[in-house]
Amino acid sequence: MEKQQDVVVSVEERVATVTINRPERRNALSANVVKMLIDVFEELSDRKDVGVIVLTGAGEKVFCAGGDLGDGGLMSSGALQMHHDRGGFASLLLTMQRCGKPIVGRVNGHALGGGFGLALNCDVVIASERATFGMPEIKVGLFPMMIMAVVVRNVGRKVAMEMMLTGERISAADALAKGMLNRVVAPEELDEAVLSMATRIAGFSPAILRLGRDAFYATQDMGIEQALLYLQGQLTLNTMSEDAAEGVMAFLEKRAPEWKGA
Repeated sequence: MEKQQDVVVSVEERVATVTINRPERRNALSANVVKMLIDVFEELSDRKDVGVIVLTGAGEKVFCAGGDLGDGGLMSSGALQMHHDRGGFASLLLTMQRCGKPIVGRVNGHALGGGFGLALNCDVVIASERATFGMPEIKVGLFPMMIMAVVVRNVGRKVAMEMMLTGERISAADALAKGMLNRVVAPEELDEAVLSMATRIAGFSPAILRLGRDAFYATQDMGIEQALLYLQGQLTLNTMSEDAAEGVMAFLEKRAPEWKGA
């Protein structure tokens, strides 16, 4: 029997769907899965036939349950090697931010621990009504150190601290109200909502999407003066692009633009 792939990728009409395919392990993030996801995002970053990436988990119950505490390969390593191996998850989060393609999170079920961080690290997140979100690490004597950097950039400080200190889950509706999600839909409407969002974004200039997305993440930790000066330069690059000229011309001529990706 052919071995199941832990990460599955499909591409259709400029939308690449990346699925963590370990439903029997609640789509947990083993060291191998993390490495595969890094490789996948790096590959998709350069593919001209991909405009948007959708990240999801297999099955209907769990998006991703976080780190795989039963990852035998990781647990058998020495303490120093385990420390270095954990850097793989940091590399994954950075690779996602630097991949140049918009990422839509399709949260089909529970997103916990590292899975919660993975969902927040997507640019847009659409979740099923039955999804829940949380950082339960404190309940097993751990703290969500690795995802904290992403959490505090997406969640208010008081809400973030309460979730980390108590380990309690919140519902999709509560997560939406707290600004963690973009949409919450019925389970049977999830695929349509994700596809609609992904195809809409994929219809814009890939060059300008990359330029703008890169600028967003580059300025997230800058002071206001540094950010404004940087963005001034990026706006100049934007206005000099072929797609900007095409977009303006198409608007004036009342027609759909034909993006060149440059």
